Amino acid sequence: MVEFLTRYPKTISLFDGVRHRINVDHKVGVEQLTIVVRKNVDDLLRIFSKEGFTHVKFEHKMPLQIGSGLTLKLKKPWEMHVRLLKMKKELIAIQAEVEVSRDYLQHLFCQRTPVFYEIEALLKKHQIEYKVWNERIKKYVHAVLDNYKVQLTTPKFPVFAWKPMVFFIGTIGIFYLWKYIQTI
Repeated sequence: MVEFLTRYPKTISLFDGVRHRINVDHKVGVEQLTIVVRKNVDDLLRIFSKEGFTHVKFEHKMPLQIGSGLTLKLKKPWEMHVRLLKMKKELIAIQAEVEVSRDYLQHLFCQRTPVFYEIEALLKKHQIEYKVWNERIKKYVHAVLDNYKVQLTTPKFPVFAWKPMVFFIGTIGIFYLWKYIQTI
């Protein structure tokens, strides 16, 4: 298993020249910055699909979320989860985080963190203009001055794929049911 390493904005500058520090809470994690684009949702979905993202079947939907979230498998056991949110007229917000993949039982209770530069790189690659919004202070970010180094460690308990476990338990259940029916 592999750790996930990334950077995340630490100190930002606003258009009025004021500097702000991005909050880190040891329970909640790093404060989420939102990338805002003026783009059609269908176009964004096509771009994410070209990059290998797929739709999430089961997720906790956020208020104002547009459709289902998107996910991209990274190095085992990590995946990136992206949500598109409705902002104002013609503006779409993009929020992303890296977490243990939904393929594993540990997804339910493991560490996750917002990501920024990975989505920024994808938007630059497809020449999509964007702005960065800080929800806490309700202003757009002018520049990132320095970054946190973020390290997600692999779970201490080995990750378990839940789908094979369901198949295994179901198969044993069918055998016991068949045995029970044969004894009646």
